[in-house]
Amino acid sequence: MILDKPIALYVRIAQLLDKASPLADLLLRLWVAEVFWRAGVVKLQSIYSTLYLFQYEYHVPFLPPEVAAYLATGIELGFPVLLALGLFTRFTAGFLFVYNIMAVISYPALWATGFIDHKVWGIMLLVTLLHGPGALSIDAVLRRWWPAAPRRSTPQRLHPQ
Repeated sequence: MILDKPIALYVRIAQLLDKASPLADLLLRLWVAEVFWRAGVVKLQSIYSTLYLFQYEYHVPFLPPEVAAYLATGIELGFPVLLALGLFTRFTAGFLFVYNIMAVISYPALWATGFIDHKVWGIMLLVTLLHGPGALSIDAVLRRWWPAAPRRSTPQRLHPQ
């Protein structure tokens, strides 16, 4: 038939893309992890500037500025490592997704210049949260070592008949 060759080509391309998917998952995680890592390094390198910004510029709700500054620095140095390695990936991506939202809320000046970047990072984190870490992750290795307990196909009765 006339459509056999285009369909076969489409199927072959889809198979190649499926094989590339784990690499794409890894690259996505590494890209967004680097963004948060660099922000943490900057905070750590100039801790006095960081404390100043959290005191006078960033308006983190419910936390004293000094606590928020150290907590943000720790989050931005620790969680990207977990994300890059693919360890506790969905939790990490979800946490950084909410953290990203809090960063935008806490620093209104971002709306003029950096909001687009934060939207992109949020989408990247959301994809990782919903899709999972992929095959090139520690989570994938752990799933192979400790598979979930088998599910019962029929409900167990409390009282035998």
